[in-house]
Amino acid sequence: MPARKQESIERVQTGIRVEKRILKVLKALAEYKDLTLGDLVEGIALHAFEGKPAFSADTLRQIKRLREVYGLELTAADSHRLEEREARK
Repeated sequence: MPARKQESIERVQTGIRVEKRILKVLKALAEYKDLTLGDLVEGIALHAFEGKPAFSADTLRQIKRLREVYGLELTAADSHRLEEREARK
């Protein structure tokens, strides 16, 4: 299969709020894969938009370990049931 040409894109800075432990796992995974956090999120989104799995079996094993390290017990079933508590002072 011939290599696809690189796409020229425009990135924008954004401020999104993400659950603390999810962000820790994402940042650690980006580091593990030698990617920026933004590149990782873009890749996950592009795979999701096409209904394709974003991670290999090896990467899923690494994610499982990172979830344990950071105490992330939330699952996809929780995604539409999250309620933000007030920040600690």
